[in-house]
Amino acid sequence: MVANHILRILLVNLILFIALAIASRDFYAILGVSKSANTNAIKKAYRRLAKELHPDKNKDDPDASRKFQDLGAAYEVLSDQEKREMYDRCGEECLKKDGMMNNADPFASFFGDFGFHFGGEQQHDRETPRGDNLVMDLFVTLEELYSGTFVEVVRNKLVIKPAKGTRKCNCRQELVTKSLGVGRFQMLQQTVCSECPNVKLVNEERTLEVEVEPGMVDGQETKFFAEGEPHIDGDPGDLILKIRTQPHPIFERIGDDLYTNITISMQDALIGFKLDIIHLDGHKVPVTRDKVTKPGAKIRKKGEGMPNYENNNLHGTLFITVDVAFPEKEFTAEEKEAIKNLLQQSPNNRVYNGLRES
Repeated sequence: MVANHILRILLVNLILFIALAIASRDFYAILGVSKSANTNAIKKAYRRLAKELHPDKNKDDPDASRKFQDLGAAYEVLSDQEKREMYDRCGEECLKKDGMMNNADPFASFFGDFGFHFGGEQQHDRETPRGDNLVMDLFVTLEELYSGTFVEVVRNKLVIKPAKGTRKCNCRQELVTKSLGVGRFQMLQQTVCSECPNVKLVNEERTLEVEVEPGMVDGQETKFFAEGEPHIDGDPGDLILKIRTQPHPIFERIGDDLYTNITISMQDALIGFKLDIIHLDGHKVPVTRDKVTKPGAKIRKKGEGMPNYENNNLHGTLFITVDVAFPEKEFTAEEKEAIKNLLQQSPNNRVYNGLRES
């Protein structure tokens, strides 16, 4: 009898567990990432899907709002280390029981950080004044442009805060009629203002997270809406960050192609050589020659350039220019004779205009 009671309890618990498992959302599947994905991969996936699934862009889909909410919940949990660990242990229901799932809008802060903007309902009145846009250079390395990364930008921003008293606002020029006597009037233009609550500008530190996408180029812009200069009677301007590439000690970028130089010995130039070039992400690019290599020779490695911004599966070409280091030692008469016998070259001295194409 007792055994049957225990069995029934276990069966009920099993059914509840299965029901909860079915009801729980698979946040990894929603974001399309593996369970081993790091935080950057999760942010990238979220950023891409948020643009695709936003309800303003999917008005014909009746499930658009639910999909967008699921996406927000998945990002809220998987981007937080503590929540993610609990979710991995016992699922979404555990988070709800512990009050770790909130109903706040996760998109507001994320979109603010990444400068997202969707059209539609949030249209500002054209007559509303705006503060100035703030344009800044964002210096990044070739390594960051090759692999992609997230960069934190810390800046001090003037923020409008309430203050005591009132102030003149919404000032405008209006025509006013002034009586000068019987039947005589004069039209005057004067400044008319409204009374508004007083405000003050307070300097606050703001941390923005910028995604540097693989293949981005110099001058490419990332815009953060309403992060520019404030306007007391209107909306703040935007912050625009422009990509600027820092000089690299090994590679030079032109478009999607990379250029570099190697120096080999005279011996290697004559008999061939093997060496590895360490690429921007750490992988090795093998360079092999089994024949004579002339100074200035160019070796091409297709697919070893920069990733294309529009299609990261496409890469440019790596161009390798070969320099030859000549021996610094002085040869003896016997060594010179041995070299002549080995090379078997006849004198081929010429004088010509090397600047003019032949």
